[in-house]
Amino acid sequence: MDISSHILVPKHIKLSEEEVKELENRIGDLQLLPKIRIDDPAIAKLKAKPGDVIKILRPDEPVPYYRIVVA
Repeated sequence: MDISSHILVPKHIKLSEEEVKELENRIGDLQLLPKIRIDDPAIAKLKAKPGDVIKILRPDEPVPYYRIVVA
């Protein structure tokens, strides 16, 4: 079942290496970001691996959230 299209699931985007470096320059150590498990259903289609950074866009909030993928 694909939950990513459900109205209550915010948009999840895997950042490119360039975007990750840009984020790291802005906020510092990315290992301090909140974690998201690799088996989280919301990121299943993204083919994320541990260490990837996920950007979460919630429609009712102007600021994106970031999570680092862990095993």
